[in-house]
Amino acid sequence: MSADTETEAPEAADGEAEEAEPRDEAREELRDRFAAELGDAVVDSHIAVGHTLWVRVTAEAWATAALVARDHLNCRWFDFLSAIDWLPSPYGRYEDDGLTPPEPIDQTIVTGYAGGDTRFQVFGHLVDVVDHHDIVLKADVPDDTLTVPTWTGAFDGANWHEREAREMFGINFEGHPGLRNIYLPTGFEGHPLRKDFPLISRIVKPWPGIVDVEPMPAVEEPEDDGDAGSTEDAS
Repeated sequence: MSADTETEAPEAADGEAEEAEPRDEAREELRDRFAAELGDAVVDSHIAVGHTLWVRVTAEAWATAALVARDHLNCRWFDFLSAIDWLPSPYGRYEDDGLTPPEPIDQTIVTGYAGGDTRFQVFGHLVDVVDHHDIVLKADVPDDTLTVPTWTGAFDGANWHEREAREMFGINFEGHPGLRNIYLPTGFEGHPLRKDFPLISRIVKPWPGIVDVEPMPAVEEPEDDGDAGSTEDAS
């Protein structure tokens, strides 16, 4: 080929071109359909390609989001509903052997997928019964009221899950038919799954997993005696 007919390769801008990030068009469509129904009530989202879609909505739209997922996205299989406290424990890790943290604990709150603006969040896992895509809905729980609407109007199974979240985290679910305790006795003070709830038993006695483990004794390999075990020699 002559120099006149050669085609020069275009130069890469700013070095080598960046590889395109993988996409999940099915979950992108699910996210877009959800956003079309809820509009500005969708605060943020995150897609784990080939795995899960997370969508964060406003607290006011929490119950509506469940209905939209059920009636418009075929997410009629309710898996679970729970809550999370993003506050780092002021007591450090009980798995560590110090009763008092060696230095002040950083109390900066860092939230997970789709972000967050409050210490507490509620989240629910639903599954699309047609295409079998799953979606995690989450919402910030207002710091001043610690209240979000109930999901019991959309999913009967949310009843016990919300009772547990109220009992363990102190989050109220407006419209729930009866937020009674499941595990703790009546009159119990505090919410055991909050990060600032002290596990007194672990302060008095270290976590039982903290033990000194002795190494296993070494196993000596038998020496190779050559033909000592040969059946031919025995004959």
